[in-house]
Amino acid sequence: MVEHTIRAFDTDLHQLAGKIAEMGHLDVEQIGDAIEALIKPDATLARRVIVKDNSVDDLQREIEEKAVATIARRQPMAVDLREIVGALRISNDLERVGDLAKNIAKRALVLTSERPINEVVLQLQHMVDLVRDRLAHVLQSYEHRDAAAALNIWRKDQEIEALTTGLFRELLTFMMEDPRSITFCMHMLFCAKNIERIADHITNIAETIYYMVEGHLVMEERPKGDDVTGREFLPMA
Repeated sequence: MVEHTIRAFDTDLHQLAGKIAEMGHLDVEQIGDAIEALIKPDATLARRVIVKDNSVDDLQREIEEKAVATIARRQPMAVDLREIVGALRISNDLERVGDLAKNIAKRALVLTSERPINEVVLQLQHMVDLVRDRLAHVLQSYEHRDAAAALNIWRKDQEIEALTTGLFRELLTFMMEDPRSITFCMHMLFCAKNIERIADHITNIAETIYYMVEGHLVMEERPKGDDVTGREFLPMA
């Protein structure tokens, strides 16, 4: 981050970056707790995730207020303006990640009486491990303003989508073979879609970091796999 002759401006920018880091680490924790609540199942932990989402929302509002006030006071240009606009965009994606983790926790509450299918649960856990690791790395690339690392994360966008597609096919097989599994499998499909969308927001963050550092958008076409699950499956509100 560029050092400025007006130290108060540096303080503003560092405070924004600090709140982004805090928000991101909360999201990493929320995603892990949501899947743990789903797998155990643990209704108490699921409710804790749902309530804790308010902290993520509060941080986003603080970032918006700080960013607007900084723009009004400092009238930044070029890289400084990109820093502030980037923080706004990243906080919006992180807020959505928190919402999606909350959606998984809501599914956990519904599924406390359902008999789990171990193969499905293991695949869902693998997907969550991947997105948590990717979120942690994208936060590191934001902290260090590492455009190359952000671009590397951006290029992996299709991996989670491919896993979602594979899990969707397996869930269909389970439902056809045993109609008693339909409720569980449908909720797992929604959870998988939530995880896939978390990955999409992480890709958005990586794209924003690249823009903040380089001053232009990624010139490559965003990689995408086949999505046989369909975008009509919406997360639980």
